[in-house]
Amino acid sequence: MSGSPAPRSLGSGFFLRRGLRARADCLPAAGLLLVLLALDLALNPVRFAPHNWGGVIGLAAPLLIGAVAAMPPILAGRGGIDVSIGPAMGFVNAVVVQVLIADCGISSAWLIVPAALLTGLLIGLVNGVLATVLRIQPIVATLGTYLLLSGLTLTLVPAPTGSVPGWLRALAGPASLLPLAAAVGLWLLVRARPLGGLLMAVGSDDRAAFTAGVPVGQVRLIAYLLTGVFDGLAGLALTALIGSADPTVGANYTLVTISAATLGGVSLAGGCGGLLAALLGAADIFLLQSALTFFNLSPFVLQIAYGVILVAAVSLNALPRLLGRGGVAA
Repeated sequence: MSGSPAPRSLGSGFFLRRGLRARADCLPAAGLLLVLLALDLALNPVRFAPHNWGGVIGLAAPLLIGAVAAMPPILAGRGGIDVSIGPAMGFVNAVVVQVLIADCGISSAWLIVPAALLTGLLIGLVNGVLATVLRIQPIVATLGTYLLLSGLTLTLVPAPTGSVPGWLRALAGPASLLPLAAAVGLWLLVRARPLGGLLMAVGSDDRAAFTAGVPVGQVRLIAYLLTGVFDGLAGLALTALIGSADPTVGANYTLVTISAATLGGVSLAGGCGGLLAALLGAADIFLLQSALTFFNLSPFVLQIAYGVILVAAVSLNALPRLLGRGGVAA
């Protein structure tokens, strides 16, 4: 029809502008990282000595990968906050230790790793169907999954139990870089494909993306599937760290992973942020945890710190848009 508007094209200039803004949004987190790193080195230089790096990375890996897991649904827009990441990590931990190792007697990495990733993928599929097919608000959909996974984990593992094979424990020590490298490699692969650009376009302006022929619903579903795979990797890193199954430890990562992603510069409005932002934010929170723990502060202080960080990060993300609107209005 001659009267119909032509679909808008999402040109390279669009992605360049988003990329430059994402880098700028990372600067506060990068500056905070330098300050916290200097503080931690001054307080506890032995812990961060080169010979302890494997253990430090293993200790930080569940948080780092969890922050990466929080990123895809947020980038995809429509308020895609996944609050089920922590329980998903805990459920993967319970499946690996109780079901695979204890009940089935499986100890091979060639079976456990794919099973953990598949478990995470199925969780992501459930969240994706609820949020994109049934069109339930993402935070409500993932809250339901949060409760479901918490109950299933407690059913499988009522109390801490079990042990893990040596190769899995090594993922929190000498081989601690492997789960993190796998998460980074997966995201870089996504960004190198057209899916990466489509994800950012959908999060930035889903109507324009739909008009340009982008399958918005499918892109958002894939975002939840990616989060599920990252959940599986984070669950493996968590299992390696604690060396057993614990039904309560996963939920502790729910708020902190979202806080980490937003602190690093991943915009809750969608379409802005990325791997560097998520990792920077997670590293900041990990270093903050280390500094506060050195002073033997109450865990409640950490919860207060997470809440303050989340509110501050969201406010800082919104500030440029508010200033921009004010400038236009003026």
